[in-house]
Amino acid sequence: MKRLCKAFVCAFLLCAGSPAAMAAGEPAAGYEQLLQQAKELLVNYKDSEALQVYEQVLAVAPENYEALCKASYLHCRIGDRFGDETSKINHFLKARQLAEQAYALNPTDAESNFVMGLSIGCQAMVEGPRQRLAEINQIKGYIDAALACDSSHAGAWHILGRWYFKMANLNFAEKLASKMLFGGISDNATNEEAAYALERAIAYSPTNIRYYYDLASVYAEMKDTVACKSVLEKAIALRYETKEELELSRRCKIMLQQQHKS
Repeated sequence: MKRLCKAFVCAFLLCAGSPAAMAAGEPAAGYEQLLQQAKELLVNYKDSEALQVYEQVLAVAPENYEALCKASYLHCRIGDRFGDETSKINHFLKARQLAEQAYALNPTDAESNFVMGLSIGCQAMVEGPRQRLAEINQIKGYIDAALACDSSHAGAWHILGRWYFKMANLNFAEKLASKMLFGGISDNATNEEAAYALERAIAYSPTNIRYYYDLASVYAEMKDTVACKSVLEKAIALRYETKEELELSRRCKIMLQQQHKS
């Protein structure tokens, strides 16, 4: 439970965003085949291979908007899997750099705002307390912009839910620092808002077990045993494809056992 509060946005927990458009005016010829290959690899959970293909595109077309967004997303996702801080930080720094390039090309698109929020959240995981709070406070603006462009963006709803959950459960020192540095916490940063946002994420991506696990964690914090059990039972019934999903299913089963005992 506390792990979710501290690591409010783990990259592997996020689904891929909706397909991004190419940068305005950029010729698609020569890149379509590589982009399609990368998409297929991504759909088949071959993240490292997909990243390599997107980087091939960027080597010859550094302003390819789709490749920038997807490569940023994948650096976040892959970086989170590393145990050592150096590798993790290197991936997160690259993710932020690519996200900023995509945002500069198209600051009003859902995907560029999504990867900005995602990459900032990933960096916050490896920063000190003060910098972490500063970066957490930047996230919501990008995610709000992403959802204003695409209200069905499951990944953006997921980050928003985790943001609400993190802000609603700051410890005393974090609340004091937030008040001194940023004027306090938004009144609607509540567990209820977190649950609503995560429910929307599930509605738009009903097979992503991470969304169920995070929603169940929020309900557990709210002491809503009935809702928590219901979400966990749905999560356990899902089909799993990756090691991360299998690990999340194990955690869901443990949490469900704990809920039955409570």
